[in-house]
Amino acid sequence: MPDTPETSSLMLIIDDSVDNIRLLSGMLKDQGQILFATSGEAGIQLAQQRQPDLILLDVEMPHMNGYAVCRQLKADANTQRSAVIFVTAHTTAESEIEALEAGAVDFITKPLNPPVVRARVQTHLRLQHHSAALSKLAVRDSLTGLYNRRYFDDQLENEFKRHRRQQLPLGLALIDVDHFKMYNDGYGHQEGDICLGKVANAINSSTRRPGEIVARYGGEEFVVILPYATPEDAQKYGELICKRIQELNIAHAHSATAHNVTVSVGLTSAVPDDSNSTRQLIKAADDALYQAKFAGRNCSRLVLQV
Repeated sequence: MPDTPETSSLMLIIDDSVDNIRLLSGMLKDQGQILFATSGEAGIQLAQQRQPDLILLDVEMPHMNGYAVCRQLKADANTQRSAVIFVTAHTTAESEIEALEAGAVDFITKPLNPPVVRARVQTHLRLQHHSAALSKLAVRDSLTGLYNRRYFDDQLENEFKRHRRQQLPLGLALIDVDHFKMYNDGYGHQEGDICLGKVANAINSSTRRPGEIVARYGGEEFVVILPYATPEDAQKYGELICKRIQELNIAHAHSATAHNVTVSVGLTSAVPDDSNSTRQLIKAADDALYQAKFAGRNCSRLVLQV
């Protein structure tokens, strides 16, 4: 049975009153997992770590009130997608306007009415899940289910900046299906799509280290971001991918390289700094891919920086 918003949701209650936290938790205990924090600062930190679907936020708290907490949550890329509902004794129009202007999606007044609280929370959890599903579709390639080129471009920029701050190596792999045009011409485009799906699944299932991202780069070409990958790590990854695709044993009678589908892999690894860029990283991987094809395909090659 698939998860529903009620079973897969993560909620965070931020309130300096333990009694209020206990009361809300009791009302919502069957709506999903519940986290709590007793200060705005602790709530922000927990939200950044866990990125909850929904945050129930008290207004009146010492040191940092709910409006300030909400504004900070909405200014942070890691937490801005969490829906925020204010829970407060304030009932004026001005209070409600301030809550909405701070970025909240709803406003629940005290004393709490359990059916109203449950209904509003359920509504916003469902909206969050629908929004997440749409966002997922927007960054996925429709044929393979991998991330699309746009998502890859954004993530490569983020990873490049992160690795530059940390001064750690960032790897990149470009993977091209050998003689794929001849495969399409010989077997038809429908079989070609099935072939690409199998190759995509094999690459994705072989790419499981934290932070690694596999995307369809275009046509029969795939790209993989390899965080913290040294040149040696990148070389091992390229060899693994070539082996895994061969093991699929997809017949390719029209290939000039082998009797089954194979891939060529271009790899690079570098520690980002102010003298290089994502474009140079991609160019190095592309140059390596060219070398792999020139070497006869069904192999991987590594080119170190530009």
